[in-house]
Amino acid sequence: MPLHDVNVAVIYYSSTGTIAELARLIADAAEHAGADVRLRRVAELAPQSAIDSNPAWAANVAATADILEATHDDMVWADAVLFGSPTRFGNVTSQLKQFLDTLGGLWQQGRLADKVYSGFTASATPHGGQESTLLALYHSVHHFGGILVTPGYTDPAKFNDGNPYGTSHVGGPETPLDAAVRTAARVQAERVVKFAKAIKSGLAATG
Repeated sequence: MPLHDVNVAVIYYSSTGTIAELARLIADAAEHAGADVRLRRVAELAPQSAIDSNPAWAANVAATADILEATHDDMVWADAVLFGSPTRFGNVTSQLKQFLDTLGGLWQQGRLADKVYSGFTASATPHGGQESTLLALYHSVHHFGGILVTPGYTDPAKFNDGNPYGTSHVGGPETPLDAAVRTAARVQAERVVKFAKAIKSGLAATG
């Protein structure tokens, strides 16, 4: 029995562009792995004055203006969702959390359950809260009734990235994504697509 095609949503928040670049890499890798992909950003909550005070932030807002904002329809459509957020004091950003907090109606209807979920992050400094950010994000996945698919150390390349909870980058916009992070993003995307296909096929087979 052939595996079913899957829909993957990559939903992220990025201020200065690092997570936006990671999101694009993951979306491209998922597409190459055979998924239909939607790349979406969540709404910005910060005041314009704060954005304008940081050139990298303002540049990223302009560079990603053509990317559609995430909606509830993207969550319903998706068989798998990868969430991306920078760390904020070891937690997800308020912008991504705001989007998650609006999903109560879909949760109550059971429309977030039985999907694959995974996450990715970045921080300006080593040990800057990457693991705690992803663990905090995954609390929502458990409440959704979702199926958490993390990269673990299932591929030798993940040892170079060093984070089994999800792809992580250290550094701001002045620190380009290196080969290890790019490979980790591909590994994670491919693993998510692999299990989303298997789960969708299995659920269809059992009726």
